[in-house]
Amino acid sequence: MTVHLNHPDGLLQQTEYAPVALAAGSLLLLLAGQAAVTPAGEPTSADLTGQVHSALQNVATGVRGAGGDVRDVARLTFYVVGWTPGMASELLAGTSRAQESDGFTSPLPPITVIGVQALWTPDLLVEIEATAVLT
Repeated sequence: MTVHLNHPDGLLQQTEYAPVALAAGSLLLLLAGQAAVTPAGEPTSADLTGQVHSALQNVATGVRGAGGDVRDVARLTFYVVGWTPGMASELLAGTSRAQESDGFTSPLPPITVIGVQALWTPDLLVEIEATAVLT
């Protein structure tokens, strides 16, 4: 594994994600935003939980397609339409599904959630960018 997650003293002790990721490797993978769509562009889910899970499955496909593993993911950025703190439980339910079914680490690597007005189609609620370090 090229990514080591850390919870340094003095930072908020999150349980869902680690605030620090130490990464060592020879290749930096920058994955464009992935959404809850099939390879043909069809939406896979209508709710935020399902879309987060499906988008993370697409992240996993992209990382694996480049020769990596989801454990190599060092950072995730979530762009969420109309984000409010009240949506956190839905988002985390989707990440939990991905941890169970797709092998994402628990806790997750460092994450950032950014609220946006809209994504590239009206059906999409979330898009997820990933950075991974491959050996």
